Parts: sequence; structure tokens; C-alpha cells
Amino acid sequence: MIAHVLGARPNFVKAAPVIAAHNREQRLIHTGQHYDERMSEVFFRELGLPEPDVNLGVGSGSHAAQTAAIMVALEKEFIERSPELVMVYGDVNSTIAAALVAAKLHIPVAHVEAGLRSFDMTMPEEVNRRLVDQLSNLLFVTSPEAVGHLAAEGVDVDRVHFVGNPMIDTLLAHLDSFDTEAVRAAHGLPERYIVATLHRPANVDDPQVAAGLVKRLHEIADLADVVMPVHPRGRRVLTEAGLDDHPRVTLLEPLGYVDFVAVVRGAVAAVTDSGGVQEETTILGVPCLTLRPNTERPITITHGTNRLVTPDGLVSAVEQVLASPAGEHEVPPLWDGKAGPRIARITESWLNG
Repeated sequence: MIAHVLGARPNFVKAAPVIAAHNREQRLIHTGQHYDERMSEVFFRELGLPEPDVNLGVGSGSHAAQTAAIMVALEKEFIERSPELVMVYGDVNSTIAAALVAAKLHIPVAHVEAGLRSFDMTMPEEVNRRLVDQLSNLLFVTSPEAVGHLAAEGVDVDRVHFVGNPMIDTLLAHLDSFDTEAVRAAHGLPERYIVATLHRPANVDDPQVAAGLVKRLHEIADLADVVMPVHPRGRRVLTEAGLDDHPRVTLLEPLGYVDFVAVVRGAVAAVTDSGGVQEETTILGVPCLTLRPNTERPITITHGTNRLVTPDGLVSAVEQVLASPAGEHEVPPLWDGKAGPRIARITESWLNG
């Protein structure tokens, strides 16, 4: 039996094609790290994921408290169920918690989206992904440079498999469902808009930093309407900084997967600090401005529509995007909608062997 451990929105999007491709008995464990219905349950419905076999319901908390609660609950689950393999996704706290528990119980670990590196150890996600990769028996990478990162860290290359990006499997499978006109009408959105998403601690935890970003977003709104689904993490700080004080800024509650990608698809540009949005815009052909000093997904820059910007450079970057016609871009290798079946074939072969 394969135990899939999921905790947050990006996990669900990556896991759906992997779970669908496996024929072996599977158990779906939802840690409850994202516990808002709009951030979790709606994704299960839209992505065709089976109902979780168990929801640990850990909720929010500090990194230590949340990770510890997940570890305690997963240890009990793994001892009772004895999975052959624990499959983890991405870089959230649920991922590192599951990998640590499995490794100490001598249960093999498979990491989907291994080898991504921002080389910024101030990011909790970077700490998580580095540690998970050291604990994993099977490492599934989404882009070629990830293989080099793992080799440089001493990971046995026989454990590393370049399979493509399962998040793109999900995107391509639902492409016909992303109805921009319908979601525009449902939420009263303007014809021409920039979509913005912010949730990284470096951008939304410090009120002074958040206030500076709100000022930039208001300056962008002077150029074009801004539509922003507000992540629960940054809601209080951003709204206290006056995010919705500008008449051309439209704030939305968190959206389900289909509606969110439909909003992104219809935008003239995206301003984000999200890794997933960098990937989605690369396929959708939407210019993406990433408000971070680094990215663990450089292939979205070399092969996609993404570029890194500073807060001070954001407005001029938006002006350039608005003044430029959409350009051609190259789809990253193996981002072809078949990563899930590749992962399943390798996993089945490894377990049978």
C-alpha cells in the first residue's frame, strides 16, 4: 500500500495525476495543514481526488507546533497501517513531517518535486525540501537542473528520476474548464486586469514590508485593475496596510483550483510570490512577475514567461509588460501531461523489484 501525505493546495494539484496513475492499493492522508474549505476540500472535488481516508486536522500553528502535531499523528497512522511506501509532495511542513516519521520507522519515502533549490535558507520551504531529499529513496524531479542539485548534495543518481511536472498534468487535463468569461462574470471582474497573489512570510509577515508592497500594488492599480485572491496567511497584515483602499483593487476570497486558474488565464500579467503560479503562467503564456530575490524554478525563466522583480522595480516591470505584445516561449521538457504515469511506472517497478 502506498500512503500519500497531502497538506496544502499545491500538494493536491501535484498528487491528483500521480494517484490516478497507480493501480496498487493507496491510502490518502490529509494532514489538515490547509483547513479552510476553500483551500482544501474544494480542490479534492475539482481534481477528482478520492475522499481522504483520514484527515488529521492539525490546522495552523508555528512551524514547530504544526510539524510536531503532524509527526505525532502520522507516526500512529504509519504504525497501524504499515505502508510499503510513503509518497510526499513539494516542500510544506506536512512533507518534512511525513518524511521524518517514515524514515525513522524504516518506511521508504518517495518525493515528488525533488531537487528544487532557491539556495535561500531563510525560506522554510528550502529547509524542508533539502531535508526531505536526503531522506528519500525515490526522488522525482520536474526539471533537468534539479538532477544536478541533488548530485552536488551527494544524492545517489540512481535514486533520481526526471519525470516532468505533475502540476502541469493537472493543468492540461483541466484546460477546457478554465472559463475566464464565466469567472469574470461571477466575480464582477474587469475586462483587463493584473492578478496578484502574495503569501510568502518575507512579503506578508512584516507590517512594514507589507505596507511597502501595498503601496506598489496601488501604483500598479493606477495603470490597470488589480484582482487579488487573498490568501488567509497575509489577509490581516495586507488589509491593515490598506490593500483594498484603491478603487481599482478587487479582493477575492480564496478560490478553488478551476476558478483560480481561470482568473490567471484571463490576466494580462501575474504578480506573485507563489511557485505554482510561476509554473502555471509558463504554460498559459501569461507574463509573470515574481516578487522574490530568487526562485527554485529557474526553468520558468529560461523556458517560460517568468521574471524576478524587486518591489522597487515592480511598477516599471508592469509598465513594460503592458506596453509589450505577448511573446513566444518554450515549454519546459517533459511538461507534457504525462508525469503522473511516469511516476507510477517507476514506483511500481521499484516496489516490485
